[in-house]
Amino acid sequence: MDLSKKFNKQVYKIAVSTIRQFDEQVTDIEGIIKLTLGEPDFNTPEHIKKSAHDAINNNFSHYSGMAGLTDVREAATFFMKEKYGVSYQPASEVLVTVGATEAISASLLSILEPGDKVLMPAPIYPGYEPVITLAQAEPVYIDTRPNNFVLTPEMIEAAMAEHGDQVKAIILNYPSNPTGVTYNRDEVKAIADVLKNYSIFVISDEIYSELTYEDQHVSIAEFIPEQTILINGLSKSHAMTGWRIGFIFGPESLIGEIIKVHQYLVTAASTISQKAAVRALVEGMNDAAAMKEEYRERRDFVYEQMTSFGFDVARPNGAFYIFAKIPTGYEQDSMKFCVDLAQQQAIAIIPGVAFGKEAEGYVRISYAADLATLKDAMNRIGNYMK
Repeated sequence: MDLSKKFNKQVYKIAVSTIRQFDEQVTDIEGIIKLTLGEPDFNTPEHIKKSAHDAINNNFSHYSGMAGLTDVREAATFFMKEKYGVSYQPASEVLVTVGATEAISASLLSILEPGDKVLMPAPIYPGYEPVITLAQAEPVYIDTRPNNFVLTPEMIEAAMAEHGDQVKAIILNYPSNPTGVTYNRDEVKAIADVLKNYSIFVISDEIYSELTYEDQHVSIAEFIPEQTILINGLSKSHAMTGWRIGFIFGPESLIGEIIKVHQYLVTAASTISQKAAVRALVEGMNDAAAMKEEYRERRDFVYEQMTSFGFDVARPNGAFYIFAKIPTGYEQDSMKFCVDLAQQQAIAIIPGVAFGKEAEGYVRISYAADLATLKDAMNRIGNYMK
């Protein structure tokens, strides 16, 4: 009996992320250096790990409520107020999720219906489109290449004029994966001033908010809280990818609906991880600062090196990625370029096509690796380009 053709038809329209596929494809190359995945190379701070040990010893091994433990929701709202000046009620305006990925899925599956459209600035992280597809909605990409990957109010206006009432939501991701671009206060306010004129959801994925290198991060929820479903988490800020703790912040009227989907996806986040999150958000509020300084040094080094090799790079001011245009005269098919680079020099970086057709001809480098590794990696890329 073959049931493989009887799945939900939408499942056949999605695939495993090209990022993961490529990472696995090159993993067995001898001596490979992988600058592929978006994962901090730092370990979770010791004081956070201790709080998890204490939670285990104190038998915090049972379900929490669907929205998460009261103390972690209080800590999360405290963190957001102190860091970014946005205020939420811990009892009704925040959900603890299984990472930002589940937060994205729960949010999109809660709001989307067949035929809806979702605006997204491109290039963009590839984790949104499959969920949109599963909901039988349609992504609409706004090409930001002409403005060095910065979304403008005019671009939004043009997309709304074209797609009109079919648009249910816009997804923002800043600092951006894959470009590292982010927005200053004036730019965020200008985008908010346009979006408040439309009755659409604003899903703002701000998971890299603690990793900005010039200006302080500004959340769009500061300007249009009634429209904003704000997503954040501890994976990038506190090097806690494996702990799987994310958050959804929003008005009670929105959170009250999203929690239904959240419940049936996961019931609740790990109680042990939630207890660790309390320590991260309060005592460890500034844990990202030391990591950020190291990332800044790495960014400057990789940016300088890649530029010297002839790549055109929009200087990133957030996250931990370099997004570089392959120089003229080299293979412009980014997958072929990266496969050949890996085979010839044992260095793996992500082909731009993983982030959509607007990203073809580019590559993404994660500089979440120590400086010695990055120097070796840059030597190998330099040798290849010669």
